Order: sequence, then structure tokens, then C-alpha cells
Amino acid sequence: MVRKLVIGLTLALALAWPAPIREEAPLPADAEGAVDRLAATPRHGEWVEISEGQGASGGWHDKVRAWISYPERATRAPVVVVIHEIFGLTDWVRGVADQLAGAGYIAIAPDLLTGLGPDRRTPSERQEAVRLIRGLRIEDVARRLTAVGRFGAALPASNGKFGVIGFCWGGGTAFAYAGYEPNLAAAAVYYGASPDERAIARITAPVAGFYGSEDMRVNSTIPAAEAEMQRLGLQFEKHIYEGAGHGFLRQQLGREGANLKAAESAWSATLAFFGKHLESK
Repeated sequence: MVRKLVIGLTLALALAWPAPIREEAPLPADAEGAVDRLAATPRHGEWVEISEGQGASGGWHDKVRAWISYPERATRAPVVVVIHEIFGLTDWVRGVADQLAGAGYIAIAPDLLTGLGPDRRTPSERQEAVRLIRGLRIEDVARRLTAVGRFGAALPASNGKFGVIGFCWGGGTAFAYAGYEPNLAAAAVYYGASPDERAIARITAPVAGFYGSEDMRVNSTIPAAEAEMQRLGLQFEKHIYEGAGHGFLRQQLGREGANLKAAESAWSATLAFFGKHLESK
């Protein structure tokens, strides 16, 4: 009898007590955890094809395949275009898009190798993806990014603004792209090389750069770009994280905790940067 009363009381408490609330992770998953995080996301994500609007050129298709993640919010959302690394559109990049959606943004991660692999398919081998990306022209990439940004900005759920964020090769591309699209509202650069003065002269959007101190290959390009941005009166905020290496957001367990510390600080600053420039009227 006592056992039945205990079981009944336990069941009653379980039904009365609210279920635990799923807490949103504060950072995108690292490279190892991206697939599991994507599988567990409560948000809607889907593959789309976006027209470039100019037809095929130089062997390029006139459509871009992209992954889009939608936020759960009651108001119209800004768009962030996520520019992948030199390895192509990986699960980790899609995970970054999902994390941005969790922060309230419509995040679109285009496959910038769409149609460029064997039989006009995206290459499945990492080495082939790296080889093809190294051969891309910024003019072609910019055309595709603009098509994706405009597609996102025209969505019924969008507030009409779009920014970009990029990592490694994508970070350098995000910085350079700011000089190709006058309607771009913000560019976040993660450990990407800076463009030359000619490209900087065309920039109108604010730029934020996030770098590890142990990444001189990239960091050596910052001073000249920073000086030129300041000379032209352009907005450039620089964040360099002590002890962190290249790719710290993807490799959060690296460099004895420095990468994770950098990732936490950089992601918080990124959301503040986008909030300022994409959410405001």
C-alpha cells in the first residue's frame, strides 16, 4: 500500500512539475559537434536554389544551392549570409547558420562551389574543394553573394537588411565583398586576410574583424587595412584574442583553452555588432 502511494505521488509530481526548458547553447558547435547539434535543433532549416539572375558565365551555373535556417520570432528578421571556409559548405558552416537563427537571424549559407565540381556537382573531396576555391574570382563570388543576400532580403519574413559573416577564406571574402555590394549593412570577418587599398576604397558597410593572436599570416594584413579604413573614415572594429590560433571558432578545444575563450568573446561581440547594424531602423 505504501509503495503504491509513493508511486502515485511520484507520478503526480512529475505531471505537475514543468518540463525542463531546453537552453540554447551560447556558441556554435565545434567541428566535432556540428552534426549532433543540427540534428537536435528546434528550428526549421532547408535547402534552396537561388538564381544568380545573369545566367551561366565562364562555366558557372545560374543557380546557387544554399542552406537556410529560420529563427523563431514574431517580427521580421534581418538576414546574415554565412560564407564558408576554404573547405566548402560543411556541416559546421550549416551549424553556424543554425546558431545565428537561434539568435534571431535568417541565416543563409551558400555553396559557392555549386556546379563547379565533376559533372557540375559540388566536389565531395576536401582537397578538390580547396583547389577549386583557390581558383575562384572575387567578382564571380560577389555576384553569387549578392544574389543570395537579395534573395534573403526579399523574403516575407525579412526586414530587408542583410549582412555577411565569413571564416578563414570566407572571412577574407566577407571583407573584400564589402567593397562590391553597396546595400550590405555589415560584414563580420573571422580570421580572414584583409583586402588591398583598391578594394577598401569601395567599402561602405561597417566591418568587424575577429583574430587569434597566434595567426600572423592573417594578422600581418590588418595594420595596412586598418589604417586605410581610418583614413577613409570607414567603420572598422578589430578584436585580437591572446593565445588563440587560426580557426578558433571551429577548433574550440585548441590551444589550451585560448580558442574557447576567444570563441566566447568573439561570438558575443558578433551578435552585438549585428544587433547594432542589422536590427536598427
